[in-house]
Amino acid sequence: MAKMSVENIRNIALCGHGGSGKTTLADTFLNVTGMVKRPASVDDGSSICDFDEEEKSHKYTIEASITHFDHAGKHFNLIDTPGYPDFIGGTIGALGGVDTAAIVINAQSGIEVNTRRVFAEAKKLGLGRLIILSKMDGDNIEFEELLSEIQDVFGSECVLFNVPVGIGREFKGVVSTLSPGASADGAVLNPAEIHESLIETIVTVDDAALEKYFEGVIPSDEELARLIAKGMMEGTLVPIFCVSAKSKAGLPELMDALASYAIPANMIKRTAKTAEGTDVELAYTAEGPIAAQVFKTRIDPFVQKINYIRVLTGTMKTGMQVSASTSRRGIKIAQLFEIQANDLSPVDEAGPGSIIAVTKCEELHTGATLGELTMPEFTFPTPMVGLAAAPKSRGDEAKVSGALTKLSEEDTTFLVERNDQTKQLVITGMSELHLQVLQERLKRRDKVELETKEPKVPYRETIQSKAEGMYRHKKQSGGAGQFGEVHIRMYPFPGGTDPAEFAMDKARFPSMKEYKHFPENNFLWVDSVVGGTIPANFMPAIEKGFKERMERGVIAGYHVQDLCVEVYFGKHHPVDSNEQAFRTAGSMAFKNVFSQAKPSLLEPVVNLEVTVPTDCVGDVNSDLAGRRGRPIGMESAGGGMQTVKAEVPLAEVMTYSRNLASMTGGQGSYTIEFNRYDFVPGNVQAQVIAAADLQEEEE
Repeated sequence: MAKMSVENIRNIALCGHGGSGKTTLADTFLNVTGMVKRPASVDDGSSICDFDEEEKSHKYTIEASITHFDHAGKHFNLIDTPGYPDFIGGTIGALGGVDTAAIVINAQSGIEVNTRRVFAEAKKLGLGRLIILSKMDGDNIEFEELLSEIQDVFGSECVLFNVPVGIGREFKGVVSTLSPGASADGAVLNPAEIHESLIETIVTVDDAALEKYFEGVIPSDEELARLIAKGMMEGTLVPIFCVSAKSKAGLPELMDALASYAIPANMIKRTAKTAEGTDVELAYTAEGPIAAQVFKTRIDPFVQKINYIRVLTGTMKTGMQVSASTSRRGIKIAQLFEIQANDLSPVDEAGPGSIIAVTKCEELHTGATLGELTMPEFTFPTPMVGLAAAPKSRGDEAKVSGALTKLSEEDTTFLVERNDQTKQLVITGMSELHLQVLQERLKRRDKVELETKEPKVPYRETIQSKAEGMYRHKKQSGGAGQFGEVHIRMYPFPGGTDPAEFAMDKARFPSMKEYKHFPENNFLWVDSVVGGTIPANFMPAIEKGFKERMERGVIAGYHVQDLCVEVYFGKHHPVDSNEQAFRTAGSMAFKNVFSQAKPSLLEPVVNLEVTVPTDCVGDVNSDLAGRRGRPIGMESAGGGMQTVKAEVPLAEVMTYSRNLASMTGGQGSYTIEFNRYDFVPGNVQAQVIAAADLQEEEE
């Protein structure tokens, strides 16, 4: 790695919707700069950036790919990111490692779902943004309409830095609007007419420059470059460039613009925390304390775990010991590597602004910080689409567990969880496509296959009325027998009720001796036994019997919550009573009384936010009404989009992604967040209980 000063490093992520031409553009950059000599094409599977077997098979980017090249005295670290919302986690991680987001828009297709998403994510992170209109040699391009759409959706700060000469097959190149020159033959817009308003937009980012401009002083090229970078950082300026990666028309101008205007690696203000918890602004110096952050993790079949790291400040060196936020003892950097897609080249050191890789550091994970300073962790979206999974071949349980753990290591939007209540292994991702691709990787890389089905809804059981009863457990089989009798009362105990206030109510529990509250399932236990009818040493066994029954459920096999049980009387035998007898008696007493206390199912209710084109809002609202949804409100999301907010039972939106895609032509997106548990309507409860009974019979 040639040593490059931090101000000459350009860290850029190519973002946008799938099919916008990001990967072809990245491959072309590498070809024209001589970094890679072989031909590269997504279509024939020879792409430099899409090297993963699943990417070659599907012909689209699945995970972010890091490359580098030099141009015009600048060192570029370029990250090609996934284009489909299903793989947004890789894009968000990549944005955490760069300073500029280049939003690539297919000039034929215009703004698409993920275009909006990545533009907003880059803004949230405070990155500089620019727009690249790709495939300018494509058919059916309405350039002025496209420009109007961009400015309507993303704002008037989006301005043309060059205009195309010809459109479609006639696209031959571009003319700068910053310095139009004398000839603009064939340009679809007059660059001279755009020039003056563009300069005015640029100088407004700096009061001194604006004052000089009004005095007739035109900024120099160097001053313009500084002002443009400042405007991009502040979000008041989003340059637009036109290009065709295949014909290379507009490519030299784009590369020169990236060298001049992309944000240098030391310009964005970032803060970190010291060991004492104090916020400090990063200085981006080679001599300062180290602050570096893992923005991507990949599991390679040969070198195992690879962590991709952005060095923010300080200098990392091969062989050094460095502290890490995910390791109490710190880690030793055995070797640093420079990255070119799937090729790693050893390097001795990496200074501020560098993007490097380390291998076999098991303690490191995406978002982890290395060095004396700690960076904020990245915020990834919560995956929403789940499948219950089991190995297709018996005996592969351990193998599947390890393979799924590796997948969750490299993909922060893929979760693996063993649901104790439903006894299922549930894998959760961003969409059905996301989970499908990961299963393909599992089969290729780890040689294991999964059987999947829709997961069970984690219902809960509770009661709605008071009841009381008893159970006598008596067993005689020669020799010592078993005997235990337990009398209990059961009360509804809604969430949020104060346990001390409830248990200390003398009108309710006149003989209360002690109580315990178990917040994990909001269970209140009250001991009101007097006169030693149940010896104190048997009370823990009764409690254990209650808890076991609550785990197993009563009416449909789901966990029990939100109730109070009072033990007030019982009987014992001096010889036959033992812990097992009272444990069984407690469990059966709980079951009997629960069944008399108006048992009910609770279902998880989620907050659902659906963002769709305005003309789809009616269909979405109608659909949500059919899913027992309760509307909360609606707000504009900009660019002809609306966000519909509602509370909906989780059971009704388990497969919502496919329905939303069908309703909106793939233009809709949604988020889900758990809200609360609520009572299930009677007709739905009957169906759930019937299904549980049927499954129990089959098992």
